[in-house]
Amino acid sequence: MKRLALLGSLLAAASALAACQGEEEAPPPPVRPVLSVVVAPQVQEQAGYTGIVEPRFSRDLGFRILGRMVAREVDIGQDVKKGQLLASLDPTAVALTVRQLEAEYAKAEAQLVNASATRQRQQALVERRVNSQAELDQAEQARASADSAVLRGRAALDKAREQLSYSRLISDTDGVVTAVGAEVGQTVTPGQTVVTVAQAEVREAVVDIPDEVAQRLSEGDRFETALQVDPKIVAEGMIREIAPEADAATRTRRVRITLDDLPPAFRIGTTVTARQKVKDLQSIDLPRTALLEEGGKSFVFVVDEAASKVVRRPVEIDGLAGSLFRIKSGIDIGARVVTAGVHTLKDGDPIKLGEEIAP
Repeated sequence: MKRLALLGSLLAAASALAACQGEEEAPPPPVRPVLSVVVAPQVQEQAGYTGIVEPRFSRDLGFRILGRMVAREVDIGQDVKKGQLLASLDPTAVALTVRQLEAEYAKAEAQLVNASATRQRQQALVERRVNSQAELDQAEQARASADSAVLRGRAALDKAREQLSYSRLISDTDGVVTAVGAEVGQTVTPGQTVVTVAQAEVREAVVDIPDEVAQRLSEGDRFETALQVDPKIVAEGMIREIAPEADAATRTRRVRITLDDLPPAFRIGTTVTARQKVKDLQSIDLPRTALLEEGGKSFVFVVDEAASKVVRRPVEIDGLAGSLFRIKSGIDIGARVVTAGVHTLKDGDPIKLGEEIAP
């Protein structure tokens, strides 16, 4: 019996010892060395895009009648004023028509005077019972016919004079000549463009911007433009229009920037360089190896140097560029970020700092 009691005590002690060993905590995760970088602001280099100063509004001017052009008073680049003569057609044929209609009109007026006098005489004779009412009615019809002839003659003469005025091309606005479409001696048709006049008051910088950049722009964004021949001469403006589609060959979109307070040197046709104006030219760029993407969200691991561990932080990125990505928000300047092995790290893992790399 004593042996059995002793054996039971030994078994109980062994069981208790085994239970104590099972309750011991699992060993802590190993301390990992990590590569890291201290977040520092990077100065953004604003790309410049070449463009041309163009007018926002322009008019294609031409004659309203067929004719041979005998004079053009302006050339490309010349300033013009409203009411200024731009070009002329040979007026000979139309002028002859005007003189012929003037003569016919004068004849019609004379016939009207005679018909009116005849009617008055017939009226007096009828009143004295010398002539019949039928003769008075005939005189009245003759006067009415002469009156109609005068009206028709006047309308024809006015139309001919209007046609004669169409042989002179007059500018209807102040501006500058940007194109010519006909030369002296050439026969031009009605509506054919002879001179293009641009209104110089409102000018735009027209630039072609890469599609991937243009997609981040919107109407109203501010740009600064500088003359290529003298970059010190600048003018600001804002985007008025962005082409809805990129050019199939160049993969660029045409952007029109309306310019404000233009210096005189910003003449139509001059070449400029346009750069976007941004409030903050500093950005946070990190190696793409520091980026962890899970569930459609982006994270980085920030080193807690006091606790020698890492903390997973959600961030908002502002695009990728080669081996770097740009952070829009989520971490501050001066934070230390892990730059390698982020896919095997967990929030709170103990670490020790290894080699520091340049951002």
